[in-house]
Amino acid sequence: MYTKEFDVRWSDLDANRHMANSAYQNFMSHTRMAFLIENDFGHREMAQYETGPVIFNENIFYFKEIHQGKPITVSCEVTGMSEDGSLFSFVHNFYDYKGRNVARGLMTGAWMNLRERKITALHPELHDKIKNFPRSADFKILQKSDTRSHGQFAKDLDITK
Repeated sequence: MYTKEFDVRWSDLDANRHMANSAYQNFMSHTRMAFLIENDFGHREMAQYETGPVIFNENIFYFKEIHQGKPITVSCEVTGMSEDGSLFSFVHNFYDYKGRNVARGLMTGAWMNLRERKITALHPELHDKIKNFPRSADFKILQKSDTRSHGQFAKDLDITK
């Protein structure tokens, strides 16, 4: 399991003086990018193949408050991937300085061809890297239907009224 330690800054707090929702997302993203970079799948490789990540959903479950003053550790594990590598999911656990699990973030996304602006299978070189990433114990092969398993679909606004 990949982990990264962070200090909670003033800018990470909300009006209730605990860590703001946006800070959880920022720490998840920072940890995920650090994990990718350390596995030779950073911005350079993404730019080379005109590929970028697209997030479909992020869900955060809060177990205990996080306050400023003590470091936190955020983990990153791959929980799912499609056969062609186009879809992915990660879990991020947040731990306080005593190792207590204080929050969990789940996210699902895909890789997009930045020129065509469409979801794409990964270039073979990138796919070879990502398919060898460490996986969670509950890892699963993702299907397109998994990206909509939460039951949420777009509902356009009727602007003709």
